[in-house]
Amino acid sequence: MSTKKIKHAAKSLKTSQGIPFDQYLDNGEIAEELNKWLIEVSWEVANKVGGIYTVIRSKVPITKKEYGNNYICLGPYNDSYVKTEVEVSESKNDAIRETVNEMKHHGIHVVTGNWLIEGFPQVVLFDIGSAAHRLDGWKGDFFEHSRIGIPYYDRESNDALLFGFCVFWFLGIFIDKVKQRQKSYVIAHFHEWLTGIGLIMTRLRGYDCALIFTTHATLLGRYLCAGSTDFYNHLPYFNLDKEAGDRQIYHRYCIERAGAWCAHTFTTVSKITGIESQYLLGKTPDMLTPNGLNVQSFAALHEFQNLHAQNKEKLNAFVRGHFYGHYDFDLDKTLYFFIAGRYEFSNKGADMFIESLARLNHMLKASGSDITIVAFLIFPTSTNNFNIESLRGQSVAKMLRDTVQNIQSDIGKRLYEICLKGHLPSAEHILEPTNIIELKKCIYASQRSTLPPICTHNVNDDNRDPILNALRRCHLFNDRHDRVKVIFHPEFLRSTSPLLPLDYEEFVRGCHLGVFPSYYEPWGYTPAECTVMGVPNISTNLSGFGCFLEEHVQEPQTYGIYVVDRRYKSAEESVQQLAQYMYDFSHLTRRQRIMLRNRTERLSELLDWHTLGIYYHRARKMALEKIHPEYEEELLNITNGSVSGASTPVVSRSSTPAPPDNDDSDDDDDHQTPQTFSEQDKLPTSSTNTEQFNKPSFPRPASSTHLPLDKQFRQAAVAAANAADAAAAEEPHLLSANQDEINQTIPTADNQTNVTPTIQTKKISDKVDFGLPDYGAFSDPHDGQRQELYMMDRKASISTQQDFSTPDVLHQSGSSGNISSFEPTSGQTTTFLSKTGDHQPNKLPENEQKASISTQQDFSTPDVLHQSGSSGNISSFEPTSGQTTTFLSKTGDHQPNKLPENEQC
Repeated sequence: MSTKKIKHAAKSLKTSQGIPFDQYLDNGEIAEELNKWLIEVSWEVANKVGGIYTVIRSKVPITKKEYGNNYICLGPYNDSYVKTEVEVSESKNDAIRETVNEMKHHGIHVVTGNWLIEGFPQVVLFDIGSAAHRLDGWKGDFFEHSRIGIPYYDRESNDALLFGFCVFWFLGIFIDKVKQRQKSYVIAHFHEWLTGIGLIMTRLRGYDCALIFTTHATLLGRYLCAGSTDFYNHLPYFNLDKEAGDRQIYHRYCIERAGAWCAHTFTTVSKITGIESQYLLGKTPDMLTPNGLNVQSFAALHEFQNLHAQNKEKLNAFVRGHFYGHYDFDLDKTLYFFIAGRYEFSNKGADMFIESLARLNHMLKASGSDITIVAFLIFPTSTNNFNIESLRGQSVAKMLRDTVQNIQSDIGKRLYEICLKGHLPSAEHILEPTNIIELKKCIYASQRSTLPPICTHNVNDDNRDPILNALRRCHLFNDRHDRVKVIFHPEFLRSTSPLLPLDYEEFVRGCHLGVFPSYYEPWGYTPAECTVMGVPNISTNLSGFGCFLEEHVQEPQTYGIYVVDRRYKSAEESVQQLAQYMYDFSHLTRRQRIMLRNRTERLSELLDWHTLGIYYHRARKMALEKIHPEYEEELLNITNGSVSGASTPVVSRSSTPAPPDNDDSDDDDDHQTPQTFSEQDKLPTSSTNTEQFNKPSFPRPASSTHLPLDKQFRQAAVAAANAADAAAAEEPHLLSANQDEINQTIPTADNQTNVTPTIQTKKISDKVDFGLPDYGAFSDPHDGQRQELYMMDRKASISTQQDFSTPDVLHQSGSSGNISSFEPTSGQTTTFLSKTGDHQPNKLPENEQKASISTQQDFSTPDVLHQSGSSGNISSFEPTSGQTTTFLSKTGDHQPNKLPENEQC
């Protein structure tokens, strides 16, 4: 795949319905003329918590170019970040200023200003502490209208509720203000479950606002993967309510699921997360919105090779000190590999990385290679101080370096004096006896009998640390004869560190290979950052980034992007594949590595927001067209027909067929439009019908309903709300109206066939479908029971639930039996699978029973990671070949980890 083909792929991605995305980047001229507003809602606006902060921050410049001053970011007020990241000022926009003043009048502390990042966007930050006195009342309102209760002890959920209601309040006032001036189009984009309450209440109130909900990783998915479950093989069979209840996150799970169902457009960041959402949230995403990067901030042009050399020398200096006394390898033949991220031992693939390093060590020693691999593991965890041996090593290296520099200076002076007198210096004139004594002292001081330390810090409770235990099990002790050396750095990298004075970007540029064999990675910013910095990296086909590159780049390994198969191979095969990738990379020549870094850096254009921003543009357009069918026509009038009138396809992902190898011209590029998914690429759906694409693949109970937002619903809701607001002037724009006053009929799933709901004139049911089971639809009290985690005002309420033999769930597809944990009178329970243990689900039909045996691999022998026997099958995951496959633990052996054919991406 040549550079021309990469540009062709990027151009195809940047095209919407045949129109280049750059046409929409007019600094908000179209948005201003249409009075179109984008309101981005996230807990991580000017408040760094995790990866979403990077998504929002890096996406701001491209979004600001599309919406101009009609782009607002809403987030929580965090004093420590506001002081350094926000320029506080009063908004110049009348609607924003009046909305904020009205909220301030009712006691809500709101801060406005501009975020001090590229693009300088407007931010509105809510001090949720100022609304704490409303917590109980808002909990009651939320429970009354959604039937989701928030426990008093869950502080994070309480904060999410306060923030959600503040956002809901702001949107209500703001939409009224902008509509008073002229017709408006308002889009509110909510990220993650922490903002879900605001979306749910906005939809329930019926505001004229297009709602988008993006999940960057499902809440239950993170917990299940962290809890040692065979996640992907058992995805359709999890008892969702029980799993969420056991982890005391049932209310959070309900908020996330309701948010996905209430949004007009539901998106996820990758195909693998889309499949996960289909089963765990019961809804297939309408679009995929992959994460991009502001590539310009990483751009080094022709200098990135020089930056690699400079930062590599800094790593060399650290390695010399760390391995003093055992420094017997050639740094010119030393390669630096690394893995970094949150300390999720299995999810981030640290277990697989360590196992592969053990194999790589054996392969290098067996082949007699003189290559040395230094592997860094950067995972922040609890420590109490630096390792004294690490500090001593850097001190000894510095002392020796200073001594040599002083002797070097003395020698230079003596040579100058001798030559100035017209004599040639002899050997005894170069090193004097005092110089030899000083050098001997330094050399003797650099000797030690102990092995170089594995960890640079003292880890608290190190006997239970999973990384240290895995290194001990694999016998990776930095022995003199080992070709693979390991350094565990349990702290964030910073340039002020006395041990490794590099920030993360400098560290990455100095390394040769990034290794990220993640088991659960909805997207994966770390390999993407490596790519834009020109550092080859290894990912997996269980990460969003790996799937994206496999789809859009032909033979990604030729561009330094290696994708390990963790879905269709056994654990032993995946470990062997990763070890082989690293072994092959270690035998590249210096020139080959330089060429590979150049090719890796070329992929930056595919990951730039100028390319991937088109997906967010399509998602907003889809949401607007669902509540404003006339939007497309008005957009055409403004752009003089330059924008295609075709509706945006439900599936956003475009294939990127490369031009033929003999294609020497790009003349036809402008005339080529992207294609939608091929049949095998689409996310699994139960029907090709557009409306049914938005439903889960399993049938819903007959009493289940959907929540459309047609014009009559909005008009009636707004009219009733305004009347209620007038009667309760001291609490404007809160949910004070009686729900019965805004009732209309919500069409059921059976009579909905189009994406845009049909106008209804009948009465609405009091019930609203949040994508949760309708437990009242079954009158038989013996159908099953469960304990709900609905807690209001510090009290728990118990209600009944149908068993999971109903068509509403995925756990027992085709089964009529009950899961025994939901039959409390029988006294039977269900034991769920751990990654390293066996399980036997009770009450499942014989043709759906599964068994798995996990074995620990022995790393004490030179040929580590030999495979132990395994048995058992999962008949429901029989591939098209007819072969029954089994899957074991992530840390043990397993057979191919396969999903059903219609779910393979």
